[in-house]
Amino acid sequence: MLRGAALETGWATVRLAGLPLDLAVRGARQVTGWLRGEHEDEDPLPDCTDVSGLPVMFVHGLADRASIFSRLRGGLRDCGAGPLLTASYNAYHPDIPAAARELGEQVAQVRARTGGRPVCVVGHSLGGLIARYYVQRLGGDVHVPLVITLATPHGGTAMAQWTPVYPLLRQLCPGSPLLAELDEPCVGCRTRFVCFYSDLDEAVVPANRARLDHPDLRARNVLVHGVGHLMLPLHQPVIDEVRALLAETAELPLAG
Repeated sequence: MLRGAALETGWATVRLAGLPLDLAVRGARQVTGWLRGEHEDEDPLPDCTDVSGLPVMFVHGLADRASIFSRLRGGLRDCGAGPLLTASYNAYHPDIPAAARELGEQVAQVRARTGGRPVCVVGHSLGGLIARYYVQRLGGDVHVPLVITLATPHGGTAMAQWTPVYPLLRQLCPGSPLLAELDEPCVGCRTRFVCFYSDLDEAVVPANRARLDHPDLRARNVLVHGVGHLMLPLHQPVIDEVRALLAETAELPLAG
């Protein structure tokens, strides 16, 4: 537990130190793109025609970037998963549904470029909630057989109550209208969820709010001991289990 706290503190310090510049650069690029009438794509979709694996899209959290998944991506070689892609979304979106619609557009593009193959989604923190909204409320369960969430505040987090008045963050407050909408019945949702959560998560408070407990969803919650919010996607046992889940899904006869 002490080692996990030390690692989390070190990683958080590095991320927080670079966060203002990171957000400033990202915002400047987006503003420039809007002025030019362009759409910024953090990770342009490559040509997937010759890749025969199970497409996987990674969705990072609000204050993070694609690099949070670097170690996880490296651990997925030769398990039947691929292409491995990073979803991009506007960090200044007004709400989670808007970001989920953008994710849906990118999933559709991936399916079109891979011969209609289903796409699995791995989301960290807010990214997991965006993925959940897409499959649960926007019909994405037709296209996504598996969503894996890492440290995602499915039940909200008390930390959001201390954030500035910003619509997207306020949606993470326990009992928010957005979370109430996700609690509504969704009988027949086809997507399977596997949700990793930690007892050392300093961002999801209390930690059990990173569990997904919904009577209409097929969800398995996996408790990870002594690993913080930012370290969860870097934790080797989590990487090993994500690898096994994707390998298992890749072997299933998936409907297109």
